[in-house]
Amino acid sequence: MEEKDLMEGVLLLEKGVCDLYLHGTIESPTHSVHQTFSNALSDSLCMQDTLYDQMAAKGWYPTQNAEMAKIQAVKKKFQSAVQG
Repeated sequence: MEEKDLMEGVLLLEKGVCDLYLHGTIESPTHSVHQTFSNALSDSLCMQDTLYDQMAAKGWYPTQNAEMAKIQAVKKKFQSAVQG
């Protein structure tokens, strides 16, 4: 298995773990359970960020900058939805 494929797989798993920890945090019945899930989520987000940075540095996770006109259009859409 190629390193790129391996890192993509790990990144996808880490994103899934983050989703589970987020829901665990939201649905926690007690403060201590909430704090445990929240800490685990924070750690997982840091791992996800590190994986992303490593992949981006190797050109394996290319991104594109959004056009300012598109950003403004989305901003306007959601502002009118909130006001409306």
